[in-house]
This record gives sequence, C-alpha cells and structure tokens, in this order.
Amino acid sequence: MPAGIELLSLDDIGCHEDIPETANTIAGNARLKAQHVKEHYGMDCFADDTGLEVNALDGAPGVYSARYAGPGNDSLANMDKLLSELEGTSDRSARFLTVMALYMGDSEQLFEGICNGSILEQPRGDKGFGYDPVFLPDGYLESFAQMSGEQKGAISHRGRALALLIKHLESL
Repeated sequence: MPAGIELLSLDDIGCHEDIPETANTIAGNARLKAQHVKEHYGMDCFADDTGLEVNALDGAPGVYSARYAGPGNDSLANMDKLLSELEGTSDRSARFLTVMALYMGDSEQLFEGICNGSILEQPRGDKGFGYDPVFLPDGYLESFAQMSGEQKGAISHRGRALALLIKHLESL
C-alpha cells in the first residue's frame, strides 16, 4: 500500500451493521457500501461488489449472485440453480465482474475487474467459494476452485480491480 495510507477494517472503525446492497447494479452496490462508511464514519473508504454474469441467462445471476437461489440458501444451492438453468444450453460463456468504489476526500472513482470464462457442467475443485467450482476462466484447464489462491488472485476479477485501485493510490 502506498505510504501515508492506513488500511482499517470495518471492525477497526466499529462498523458492525449490515450495509444495505439495494442497488440494481454491481457498481451501485459497491458505491452504496463505500458511501455508507464515508457518511456514517467520516472515513475515506473503498468497497467492492462482485457478480457472476452468464450470457445465456441475460446476465443473471449478476447483482443477485450471492442470493440467486433465494434467501437462506447457500453457495451450493446457488450453483445447483445455475447448473439447472443452463442444462442443455450450448452457450455457457460467463464472466465475473468486480467493481471497487473509492471515496476519498470529495471524489469518487470506480475500478472494474473482469474475468471471462465459462460455466462447467459439473463442479470441479474444493478451494475458493461461491461459484468457483463451476467457473472455468478463459485459457485455463482448471476451475477457480482447483487453483491456488495465488494463481486465482493473479487472474481474477477482484485481483484485477484491486490492481487498478492500488495503481491509482500510488499515483497520488
């Protein structure tokens, strides 16, 4: 991290409430979370939101990725619903999208990271979380859930967005 910037967690600043994610876009949810901290705690903040967008499903689950199978369901239920909806579909192209919103001083900036790939027919691997077992990044033979954390971080949507954020902060 660039000199003069101290990273604090939500716990560090006493923020223990669930921050609403009520926007209809991934960028909108990232902005809501960062704005919440800026407005309620008076601190510069960056926050992110991520979603899986599947072409054959018109971009779904998208902003609803974490709750795709409905309230109270888990990642396994979300994956099961996704695989069920794609059954018999030849276009399995998808992408993970992460947007990081930075509120610093009076300015707001967004940093976007994308990882293109496809949805496998069956889960593979036991690392990672969420849709990692069914996501095969373009140009790779392993799902995200089969990769090491370092390997995934080097090509992932979140890693790409974070690299842009760090580059911006280093330029200040």
